[in-house]
Amino acid sequence: MTHSVLSRAVRITLPMAAVLVAAACSSNSSSAGGTTAAGSSSSGTTAAGGSSSGTAAAGSSGGGTTAVSSSGTVITTRSGPDGTYLTTSTGRAVYLWVADSMNKSECSGACATAWPPVVAKGQVTASGSAVAKDLGTIARSDGSKQVTYNGHPLYYFAGDSGTGMINGQGQDGFGAKWWLITPSSGAALRAMSSSGSSGSSSGSSGGSSGGSSGGSSSGSSGGSAWS
Repeated sequence: MTHSVLSRAVRITLPMAAVLVAAACSSNSSSAGGTTAAGSSSSGTTAAGGSSSGTAAAGSSGGGTTAVSSSGTVITTRSGPDGTYLTTSTGRAVYLWVADSMNKSECSGACATAWPPVVAKGQVTASGSAVAKDLGTIARSDGSKQVTYNGHPLYYFAGDSGTGMINGQGQDGFGAKWWLITPSSGAALRAMSSSGSSGSSSGSSGGSSGGSSGGSSSGSSGGSAWS
């Protein structure tokens, strides 16, 4: 009798144990699945990290915009033995020509080869002692825009091959004088030092008649130095 009862108890217990084991396995499996989901979530975080990288790329794009933005043409000033005069941001002196009219250039052809116009590239701005309201532009026959200061069209001299050179000061090539420009009044800076006089002498030797060939030749050498 006792043996029969025990046998029946064993038969009841075994199935219940199987059910409990199955439930435990199911719970573990769900937990593992949850971990996997967390892993997916972690993977999602990586994707978010990827999104972060995308933001960095956008930042790079912004940096690219900065890189391509141009400061334009900057007219500034420099001090020398003749006083303070206008230059570009590279330190190259700019000149006015007495033969020009207000806001009108009379220099073209061989003259413009020896005395290249200061052509506006982008926005024209003032720096140093230069006065912003005195800056302007005029249209040339080739469609370019020449920078002006107080109504004077501005020019480089092809014979200035480096920063601080003012070899064009006081020259009279092509029939009229060329002068550096004072930033305060926009007028010609006529006081010449010995270096300016020497520039004037060399200018006289290559004046109206020889200015074209002399200017062209020095222009090719000077132009390469400023390119």
